[in-house]
Amino acid sequence: MRYILVVVILLVFAPKTNSQTFEVGPYIGGANYIGDVGRTNFVLPNSLVGGALLKWNRSPRHAFRFSLLYAEINADDADSNDPRRASRGYSFSNTIAEASLGIEFNFWSFDLHEGHPQSTPYLYTGITYFRADHLLLSADFPNGELENQGANWDFAIPVVFGYKESITRHIVGALEVGVRYTFTDNLDGSWPEEIFGNRMPRREFGNRNTNDWYVFTGVNFTFSWGREPCYSRF
Repeated sequence: MRYILVVVILLVFAPKTNSQTFEVGPYIGGANYIGDVGRTNFVLPNSLVGGALLKWNRSPRHAFRFSLLYAEINADDADSNDPRRASRGYSFSNTIAEASLGIEFNFWSFDLHEGHPQSTPYLYTGITYFRADHLLLSADFPNGELENQGANWDFAIPVVFGYKESITRHIVGALEVGVRYTFTDNLDGSWPEEIFGNRMPRREFGNRNTNDWYVFTGVNFTFSWGREPCYSRF
């Protein structure tokens, strides 16, 4: 809610600023998770992600960016090359709904007001607030199945690498890969202490020294509008 409020305030006061170039559009792609169940590949989408994003270009080299994305993540030990995981046989499905706010940095100058075509690699980072379910083994390790235990809200740090190119003077297409380092180790049910507040050694498994990650790989198309800006210093 706080992030939505920030974007609304920016839009309300935009007519009073010198820079008024905005972009908005859809995002679609694939998602995968990195943790203690299933494959260990860093980028291997196995489910869909979709949503939308909004950018406020503050200079040819950076923009404020807000996005809302929704995805399902799945993992199955049967797909792993690790024989220990394959013999263990855990699997789960979880959903992620995230809101992210941060800054997108262009490696090269990117200004549609200077003409078409334009292109540049870019980097995005900021803060992500997301909802996913806690999971828990239904019986002591190594038995049982992973079961969803209700909603959990947490933070993540996004690091997104992408490449964008103008299709017309008002349409931009981009391809990006973005990892989210989460502040939870229980997207996969491996650390039930996050649910109960105390250790449950018989229901714990996996590497307790690293938190879970999830990765979105996709494309987005944004449509720009606004007067030619006189960019400010920030």
